[in-house]
Amino acid sequence: MRRLALLLSMLVPSPLVFAQGFPVAVETAQVAARSLDDTLTTVGTLRADESVVLRPEVAGRIEKIHFSDGDRVKAGALLFSLDAALLRAEVNEAAANLERSRRAYERARELVGRQLLSRADFDAAKAGFDVDRARLASARARLDKMTIRAPFDGVVGLRQVSPGDFVGVGQALVNLVRLDPMLVDFRLPEVHLGRIVAGQTVKLTVDAWPGREFAGTVSAVDPQIDIDGRSALVRARVGNQDGALRPGLFARVALVLARRAEALVVPEQAIWPVGDKRHVFRVEDGVAKLVEVRTGQRLPGLVEIVSGLSAGDVVVTAGQLKLRDGAQVVALPPPGAEAADGQAAGR
Repeated sequence: MRRLALLLSMLVPSPLVFAQGFPVAVETAQVAARSLDDTLTTVGTLRADESVVLRPEVAGRIEKIHFSDGDRVKAGALLFSLDAALLRAEVNEAAANLERSRRAYERARELVGRQLLSRADFDAAKAGFDVDRARLASARARLDKMTIRAPFDGVVGLRQVSPGDFVGVGQALVNLVRLDPMLVDFRLPEVHLGRIVAGQTVKLTVDAWPGREFAGTVSAVDPQIDIDGRSALVRARVGNQDGALRPGLFARVALVLARRAEALVVPEQAIWPVGDKRHVFRVEDGVAKLVEVRTGQRLPGLVEIVSGLSAGDVVVTAGQLKLRDGAQVVALPPPGAEAADGQAAGR
């Protein structure tokens, strides 16, 4: 009923209110100081911190696959084994040849020390030993390429081959992606370039997880400005311990340029436009005074006051239609206060 009476009084002004000096019933709120972020909003795309498609360096038949699709693997984990029977035989042959040449080299070194062997024969024995040693290293390197391991910690995707498949050099086998942390790339107009530095906080939301906010920090700014869009490419790192974020997701990004610890805010209903200016009715000793203010950032239900008010000031939030500068007012209790008082009295 109190709300209805207030609304009716706003819609049907009475000249007796001012003529007889009756105070006008209004609702008020106190100017509050709170922490407020100075932000720039844009859109971006999520990227993996590391991403690679694993491919064999040598051709061969897949002997065994050591993972399941979607597994999390550690760096160095064995993923594929190719049939390496021939290469193992080559390694054994090269090792045997190296052992033979090593013994020949040691005998030659002993004989040349006793001057029972020419220097040329000793050099030939040493060269044969070096060649066989290099051949063994080459055979072992080829054998190592018959196993494919994870280059970093990550999540394997969907494999493209099966055991028994013959694969060629460079054929795609499976992709490996590092999901934590994630990267988000976004662009901002070049006019803001001087305000963007590494370490600034970013907040982002994605449609895949409505109502959830992810936090990260700016890691780098591309030194090259896009000449078509006149924008700077910015990259931020975002924690993703639970793997909720995925590469390629569209993201809404808010870059926090600065944080003001004592920003003044009022309910948006308190703003009273007059022409192209913004005013509020400030209540002082039961009198409403029309005060011009300069507004800043807008929040849900709140407006930042840059100048014109101080913390603790009381402003009118409902009933401005019946007011003029210097009118006497009486503040009604906030909505719900009467019900709360009645319940307290009942108890």
